[in-house]
Amino acid sequence: MASLASSLQSLKLSSSPFTHGSTPRSSLSKPISLPNTKKPGLVPAIRAMKTMQGRVVCATSDKTVAVEVTRLAPHPKYKRRVRMKKKYQAHDPENEFKVGDVVRLEKSRPISKTKSFIALPVLKRNDLGIPMESQSPPA
Repeated sequence: MASLASSLQSLKLSSSPFTHGSTPRSSLSKPISLPNTKKPGLVPAIRAMKTMQGRVVCATSDKTVAVEVTRLAPHPKYKRRVRMKKKYQAHDPENEFKVGDVVRLEKSRPISKTKSFIALPVLKRNDLGIPMESQSPPA
C-alpha cells in the first residue's frame, strides 16, 4: 500500500507543469496587472505652455485682442535659431489693451471657436518692488 502511495505521489510530481522549467499556459495567457498605486486627484496634471508673452497687434474687436507671440526655434534644415511668430486671439473683458501693449496670455477654457487665452497685463521689473541698480543709493 505504501509503495502504491509513493508511486502516485511521484506520478503527480512528474505531471506538474513546473518540471523542467516550464510555466503553465494559463499564466502565460493572462496579462500581468500591477496594483494601481497612483491615487487620482493628488497628482496635478502637467500642462505645457500655460502662459506666453506677446504684443497686441489688433484691438478693434469687442472684448478680444489679437496678440503676436514671437519665439526662437531652430530652422528645420539649417538648424539656425530663427524667430517664429504666431498670432493668438485672447479675451480682454474690459477692453483695456491697445495696439503695442505687451501682455501675458494665460490658457483657459475655450471662450469661443478661436479664443482659449485670457490677456493679462505684464508686470514691469520695478513694479515687483525690487530696486534696480540705477535706483539704489550710492554707497
